[in-house]
Amino acid sequence: MNAPRPRPQPGPWYRTASRRRLLRRPRLPESRGARALCAALLAAATVAALGWLWYGTPYPQSDPDRIAVRLKDQAQRAYDEAALPGRPEVELGRVETGACYYRGLRGLGHIDEGLPDVRSFDLEWQVTAVPEDVARSGLQRMRARLEREGWTLVDTGVDRPGFRFRNPAGEDDVQQVEHVDARWYRETGTYTVSAYAGCGKLPDGFDEYTWPERDWAPAAVPGASVTGASVTPPAARSATRR
Repeated sequence: MNAPRPRPQPGPWYRTASRRRLLRRPRLPESRGARALCAALLAAATVAALGWLWYGTPYPQSDPDRIAVRLKDQAQRAYDEAALPGRPEVELGRVETGACYYRGLRGLGHIDEGLPDVRSFDLEWQVTAVPEDVARSGLQRMRARLEREGWTLVDTGVDRPGFRFRNPAGEDDVQQVEHVDARWYRETGTYTVSAYAGCGKLPDGFDEYTWPERDWAPAAVPGASVTGASVTPPAARSATRR
């Protein structure tokens, strides 16, 4: 007797499926309104993605008065910690704005061109003819206070005493002071401190040159001891012209 032939095993599904099944389109919403809604959502997502690539992440809105108060607070605390004999007047002592640049692919057409309505803020002061022992003591007190407050050391002086600290709390908040930098230059005895706040979109009507919060001078009487106690900042005034 002949042995029964083995049954052929079914092949992969794509070999046995009908041509119509393989070429079947995905099922779309039946109603015309649903299809139109899907198309609109897809178009909106595409436009948003292209806009983000072109313009980049938008800059946050800034409040120049609030920024100035915080920059001045850091400047005053650093001045008190320096404990300069006779509390001399400072040079500079003015909140200045800096250029901020285009983001995204649009920046390729505006290389080294600053945005007219987005600026950073910086306050720097300096005193010359400061003795080395006075400068080093002041830098030590300032550094100790920043470390206690949780700031991060990002740079130290290579050819001159000094440091730069970054404020972790200021990374996502343009109102915060982002960096503070302190140096002493042996050649001239110049003791200098600067505080920096990041880029933000200016309010309408802001004029840097008539801004009442622009100028700063250290208080005649110390507002804090050199141990780093908090200084009460001045009340903010409007940054827009009236």
